Amino acid sequence: MAGQDFADLVSTGLLKDVEEIVVDAHRTVYARAAQPWSRPAAYRWLRYEDPAPVARLAEGVRRLRKKGANFDAGAVDKACAKARKRGVLN
Repeated sequence: MAGQDFADLVSTGLLKDVEEIVVDAHRTVYARAAQPWSRPAAYRWLRYEDPAPVARLAEGVRRLRKKGANFDAGAVDKACAKARKRGVLN
């Protein structure tokens, strides 16, 4: 995804799909730890104000995996299918 045109990632909805998967996994980590969670907290955690949101999402996935996050397999499959269709994944 990082090598793709950003406007294309946004217009196809692929970036939003992947973003939702990561944010939802962040929520599950907080829920499992019985800690309060909010969407703004997830975005601050991802440092989403960074000018490279795709890189931040990838980093977020790595960090969440280390914390034992669960990712919605169906949502991941759907996003991957969309990415393949757009030529983002092989």
